[in-house]
Amino acid sequence: MKKVLACLLVVVFLMSSVSVVSAAQGAGRGGFMGFIAGCCFGIRAGGAYNEGKEIHWREWVGLIPYVNIIFYIWNGIDGANGVSTKDYAAKYGAMYY
Repeated sequence: MKKVLACLLVVVFLMSSVSVVSAAQGAGRGGFMGFIAGCCFGIRAGGAYNEGKEIHWREWVGLIPYVNIIFYIWNGIDGANGVSTKDYAAKYGAMYY
């Protein structure tokens, strides 16, 4: 268990140092938070985060067990109703979409 924790800390350190170097070079956001966005929220959220957008609160709620089912159904209903990214940008602001 100690080896796994030590390896995890090394990976986090390396990913954060890579993000500092890429930020200094003027590249996108990326780094550890870009990894979390892509890993936990999907490719759309990871790509949008790296382009300068923030992660929406409805995506953060998806990490909470049992509560996330309600929001996933809500997201599905919005998708079935034809809600687009432009609609979300008008409703929640351009910083998310």
